[in-house]
Amino acid sequence: MGLEIFERGTLPRWAPVRQSLVDTRTHDIAAAVAEQFGRPEISDTIKPGQSVALTAGSRGIDRIDEVVKAVVENVKRLGAHPFIVPAMGSHAGAIAENQTALIAHYGITEASMGCPIRSSMETVHLGTVEGHVPVWFDRNAYEADATIPIGRVKPHTDFRGPVESGLMKMLAIGLGKQKGADFFHLQGMHEFHHLIPSVGRFTLTQVNIPFGVAVIENGYGEVGMVEAVPAAQIWDREQELLKIARDWLGRLPGERIDVLIIDRIGKDISGDGADPNVINRDVVGAIPLGEAAPRPLIHRIIMRDLTDDTEGNANGIGMADIALRKLVDKMDPLRSYMNSITSKCPAGVRIPLTTDTDREALFVALASCLKTEVETARIARISDTKHVEHFWVSETLLPEVLASGRVEQTGDLREIVFDADGMFPEA
Repeated sequence: MGLEIFERGTLPRWAPVRQSLVDTRTHDIAAAVAEQFGRPEISDTIKPGQSVALTAGSRGIDRIDEVVKAVVENVKRLGAHPFIVPAMGSHAGAIAENQTALIAHYGITEASMGCPIRSSMETVHLGTVEGHVPVWFDRNAYEADATIPIGRVKPHTDFRGPVESGLMKMLAIGLGKQKGADFFHLQGMHEFHHLIPSVGRFTLTQVNIPFGVAVIENGYGEVGMVEAVPAAQIWDREQELLKIARDWLGRLPGERIDVLIIDRIGKDISGDGADPNVINRDVVGAIPLGEAAPRPLIHRIIMRDLTDDTEGNANGIGMADIALRKLVDKMDPLRSYMNSITSKCPAGVRIPLTTDTDREALFVALASCLKTEVETARIARISDTKHVEHFWVSETLLPEVLASGRVEQTGDLREIVFDADGMFPEA
């Protein structure tokens, strides 16, 4: 007897919907970056003949290749010599060649950027903060005349603080490579809210970092703002940028979802594969529970597949209740385990209950829900947590979603169907 024993009741109908989100967008990346370099407090910090390291992280930032390319061109225009360093801590298995390959997925190569890429896991010990935390820094960047961090400012997946993901974290962890990231995470996520400022601000005193380039994405996962932030202002300005990023973040409407289906997860979507700020679930306890928990409350989560750009890194699969076998089979243990071990969070790659088909996954998820009838279940399906404009909602959930005032129905209610193999038909 197989998992068909859980197929009890008739699934509800569902309909496609479209959510209106913050749509501020930077259409011309090159012009936006050139405008920032036109500010004297930015351009005057780069001198002719200098070697300048630019960072490229592991996150799938929208049009990041255009952002980095524009910074390269403007540094060259000032007479300096840029090169790129992967700055992603332990990601890509903490292997230099893999980190180079990872950013190539985002279009960042020596040929496309017009400058060298110098990838190494070697670091320099800059000193110690808070009495016991060593600060490490990418050796190639350290040996340059200047380093310009380029990164997306956004709410972090696993902690809350005055600054979260952004330029300070790039300095504290991304450029610390595996050695720095490992010791930093050894302190625990609950320490990040003060360690990132401490390590980042110390790094600014030890390395010539004239400014950083911050990117904020809008609710559709598109570049909405590019801003060059002078070193002396990074700490204060990044706090302001984080508030903007939090306000712009695309979220799901409604009060309760019985089953959320996520088509794909990956490091290019979120550090945790699926953004806890969107699904209101994490594996480290940063998101409050009970009455204080953010809405919607999501009872069961199904994860279906990995993105190509994550290259087998399935960090975040541990947040799911059910995963499809095709996702589990794509999981690269080295990349996934290295990430979770360095972050001291093995639960992030814990394998959930695994099914062969979408049909099995949905009925198993519904069977494990409390106070839920199959026929009236509140079901939603999204492509990933970075793209929550278009998604599907079941008939019972639909009125509440529409009542949010930012969602419109874009198609008729229809049956939830599966193909002959028990999978959702490809759109």
